[in-house]
Amino acid sequence: MPPADSAYLHLADACLQDLVARLDTFDPDELEADLAGGVLKISFPDRRNCIVNRQAAAQQIWMAEGATAWHFAYDPQRAAWVDTKGRGELRQILAEVLSRRLGRTVAL
Repeated sequence: MPPADSAYLHLADACLQDLVARLDTFDPDELEADLAGGVLKISFPDRRNCIVNRQAAAQQIWMAEGATAWHFAYDPQRAAWVDTKGRGELRQILAEVLSRRLGRTVAL
């Protein structure tokens, strides 16, 4: 059962704010992270982006990088945003994307 609208917004915003706080610790030569209006834009030096954003109508968080996209729903048992196709949790998948893009192991 999806969370109520206000609970969803609280959970999604807390997740995005935590991610941007973690990304702000990276060297600006590696990436830049900007959060505005529920959209987290991660920009790389090659001008490519990874976008993580709220999708309030679906009560999900969506992420897109290159030609790949993920949809995450909140799982209260795991207290985590989990991919709807069973590919993993948001933080783990984003860490994999960043590891690939930066050429080093990243943990979030």
